[in-house]
Amino acid sequence: MGELTATIHQRLSDAYVSLRTARDTGDDLLVDAQQAEIDDLRRTAADHGIDLPRCD
Repeated sequence: MGELTATIHQRLSDAYVSLRTARDTGDDLLVDAQQAEIDDLRRTAADHGIDLPRCD
């Protein structure tokens, strides 16, 4: 696994944990921010041909 792939996987994992926490605590601003981060990371992965599993 290359460095970019590993970084994207780690950042996505962190973002999903934070997204779940934000949803659980009702922090709508953080939900929006984390969802945007996830979308950006997935777009970057796609741009570089990195396959990612779908998860929410």
